[in-house]
Amino acid sequence: MALLHCARPSTILLAMRPALLDPLFATVATLVGVGPKLADLLAKLLGRESVEESRVVDLLFHAPYNIIDRRNRPGIAHAPQGAIVTIQGRVDRHQPAPPGNRSAPYRVFLHDETGELALTFFRARGDWLSKALPVDEEVMVSGKIDWFNGRASMVHPDFMVKVSEAENLPLVEPVYPLTAGLSPKVLRRAIDGALSKMPVFPEWIDEALAARESFPHVADAFRDLHDPRDGADIDPQAPARRRLAYDEFLAGQLSLALVRQRLRKVTGQPIRAKGDFAAKILANLPFSMTASQSAAVKDILTDMAGEDRMLRLLQGDVGAGKTLVALMAMATAVEAGGQAVLMAPTEILARQHFATISRFAASAGISCEVLTGRTKGKERREIEERIASGEAQIVIGTHALFQDSVSYKNLVLAVVDEQHRFGVHQRLRLTAKGISPHMLVMTATPIPRTLVLAAFGDMDVSKLTEKPAGRKPITTVTIPTERIGDIVARLKSALAEGKKAYWICPLVEESEESDLMSAEERHAVLAKSLGADIGLIHGRMSGPEKDAAMLAFKTGETRLLVATTVVEVGVDVPDATIMVIEHAENFGLAQLHQLRGRVGRGDEASTCILLYKGPLSENGKARLSILRDSEDGFLIAEEDLKLRGEGELLGTRQSGTPGFRIASLEAHADLLEIARKDAAYTIERDPELSSERGRNLRTLLYLHRRDEAIRFLHAG
Repeated sequence: MALLHCARPSTILLAMRPALLDPLFATVATLVGVGPKLADLLAKLLGRESVEESRVVDLLFHAPYNIIDRRNRPGIAHAPQGAIVTIQGRVDRHQPAPPGNRSAPYRVFLHDETGELALTFFRARGDWLSKALPVDEEVMVSGKIDWFNGRASMVHPDFMVKVSEAENLPLVEPVYPLTAGLSPKVLRRAIDGALSKMPVFPEWIDEALAARESFPHVADAFRDLHDPRDGADIDPQAPARRRLAYDEFLAGQLSLALVRQRLRKVTGQPIRAKGDFAAKILANLPFSMTASQSAAVKDILTDMAGEDRMLRLLQGDVGAGKTLVALMAMATAVEAGGQAVLMAPTEILARQHFATISRFAASAGISCEVLTGRTKGKERREIEERIASGEAQIVIGTHALFQDSVSYKNLVLAVVDEQHRFGVHQRLRLTAKGISPHMLVMTATPIPRTLVLAAFGDMDVSKLTEKPAGRKPITTVTIPTERIGDIVARLKSALAEGKKAYWICPLVEESEESDLMSAEERHAVLAKSLGADIGLIHGRMSGPEKDAAMLAFKTGETRLLVATTVVEVGVDVPDATIMVIEHAENFGLAQLHQLRGRVGRGDEASTCILLYKGPLSENGKARLSILRDSEDGFLIAEEDLKLRGEGELLGTRQSGTPGFRIASLEAHADLLEIARKDAAYTIERDPELSSERGRNLRTLLYLHRRDEAIRFLHAG
């Protein structure tokens, strides 16, 4: 099991990749015509950290999202406004810009049998245009038509060729996502270069399935993807896209199945205890558990008592009490003589979990420690010693928990909070610290079943569906930003009455600078208007500064906290009753629901004010009204999936299914189910992927960068 700890790519691993894939795993900089500047742009476009990480294969997966159809040839007089058309006509005359006036356009007039068209160029070189469009020459031009005062014009045509050279004009052209500074032509050349590097792939899909689904061979699918003939080829249901989507799902499900096979192969350490520690904690709680909390605890303890390792997902809406369920499991692990860890995605959340859990755990005599990246020097060494000796029974922290210097005496349970913020390899490195500890994954983002399948495989799932007793509903209102003055006035009187409020500012762009500016500016404006002590918290502050701001808000030293989304997950101030979210239209539904969950945690009625800047799109209106009308996180998650796609829901950046570039749950849910069954059947029949199809499937895993999973075939 210790071999799982080798979670870094290695030269051995690279040597294991089939040689036929080597041309696809060369960097994009090796393609003809790709210099350093273009390589940087491609890395940015492909979402890679550096040029070294941007591979030729990434270009193959960069799918077009639309087409330009140049087969539309209506004739000049019949060309509709705004349409992309192809016109064949004779050049009549050139009208250069007046000398000395570089801002005036250069025009070239041509006609066909229906009318006249002006081609308009800005900052154009006349000598070049004279050669490209000689007077009296029959030419073909393609571009967008604009009508003004009854005259047709085309600004900077996309293509211009003499009729004698018309075969050079692509009639159907794919449209790709781009990045600033990268032109469609240059990108297309790079993609053509990538297509030319494709090897002869083996077939890894079952023959009967490929025939039933009309899947093309994978190389043909890539070629068809980048060479759409009409609108139907861009549709997610086009055969090429379905084939590539199936491959992605199969690679994903196969890697999850391999991970699970390896984790399950190492039998779990059965955890059985009388339940004395858990009973002591429950006796000291000021409330009793809900029915779904009790059911989840029962499922978890049953799993932990078995011979197989537990791998369970605990989904609980905001404020549903997941932490208590996790504590019951951890108390049982400690009573049975083991250690438990809880890993949180942020420093704030780790320290908050520590504050809550250590308070409750003390009543059962359980010792807790907190370890984060901020713990340094002597203090860190002492904590690590207590973990190694077993004196620390519950350890709470960030990813610092699985660093090399941390070793556990007997780690039997790992709890991972907000799983989607951690990669699968981090999960594996954490489990590698124990003799195959049981694993409980928690999320406050309710995830629809199909998404659980895509991200976690066939994990057992417990759901917390009720809110703890005594929680009042939160009144949610939507108000345009023009009325911000009214909100500030109402806030002033609420603060005077001793109430506490959050004011959330958005990330204007995905950059910490802009996040900082918007929060700091709002903080300054509110401090002036309200004249009260106002707290501020944002991502650029140091850990101690954030802690100090949170503590001041908790103790009531400040009653209004201006914040960015760093307070989204897990921050617990029970007497905060007002939540203002500025520019609510810029947030995802799931995120708005998370933020709203920061209030309504005590026994007072709470309000959430969604400030929006109009006019709202139809999608924006739908999102805000769903939030206004419902507090059911599971319903909101399903609606969010429909409105925004799966990426937003799991907090991944790109829209679309997390970790997938072509596949989409909305379009390809049927394929995910087939891939899951295919993967399970394959692993059952051929656990080491050593048959002919098994070896071909290894190639698929490498093609989709699922190297992590292949390591499990060699790990034990």
